[in-house]
Amino acid sequence: MTIPHEQSFPDMTHVPDADKIRLELEKGSGICRIGQVAEETLSGAVEDWFLSLARRIGTPVSQSTDGDLVLSIRDKAFGEHDSRTRGPNTNRKLGFHTDRCDVIGFLCLQPAKIGGENQVVSSLEIEKIIRLERPDLHEILCQPFAYKRHVIDQGNSLPFCEQPIFSWKENFFACSYLRVLIDRANDDEQCPSLSVMQRESLDFLDCVCEREKLQTRFNLKRGEIVFLNNWTTLHRRTAFEDEKEEEKRRHLLRVWISVPNSRPLDESFRANFGSTQAGAVRGGILPIA
Repeated sequence: MTIPHEQSFPDMTHVPDADKIRLELEKGSGICRIGQVAEETLSGAVEDWFLSLARRIGTPVSQSTDGDLVLSIRDKAFGEHDSRTRGPNTNRKLGFHTDRCDVIGFLCLQPAKIGGENQVVSSLEIEKIIRLERPDLHEILCQPFAYKRHVIDQGNSLPFCEQPIFSWKENFFACSYLRVLIDRANDDEQCPSLSVMQRESLDFLDCVCEREKLQTRFNLKRGEIVFLNNWTTLHRRTAFEDEKEEEKRRHLLRVWISVPNSRPLDESFRANFGSTQAGAVRGGILPIA
């Protein structure tokens, strides 16, 4: 779904209707792209503007232990073993994954010189393909996997949690997947290890996501916005190369949103999301007081 944009909207007067955005995300494709924001908005207090838009759609949730509601996505070049390193602040290719929220939103302030393509797949379509082609692995993916606590999730007292990749609650489907935390749990002696079948099921899931015909691909231009339903889509970004000048380097703003029309979740998600009830405020990173 692409919503036409007005010539300019420095305030909220011409923002696309939030009900339509929520409906498309929950009942439609799970992808909502919004045309380019006016330059006067981008050159002003753009983080405040983007947060105001997010609040029209739902409740923004924290993305860090500092309680950040808007995260600046840039290549920080911290290094592979730096504790501050997260996928979003590198320039490397990411695997298909979901985030800890109902809806994720990106506003592009500056595209990369080369690369940085957004790729999205329908997790329900992926689930149906795996159910058909490898029902034995589909059964495994519906069972709990151990997730290591994220290095930035210091407000969480649990060393790991367990949740399925595919699940249903009251006939509502949900997919949640972040392989990096599953692999970290497997490497930690204090966490459950992956079985041979579990590893094979994850590898097959990744392979199905690689099928180009299943992917929606696009490069966000300056001022463009995309929102994704994290329960019905998986997303990633390709590797990219930046310009040398700081102001020309790839830069996105990201929000995590809990929406009032969200679906109910399996009880196993309570540890990671705080609530499993439909429409509840849930997800995010617990801030450290």
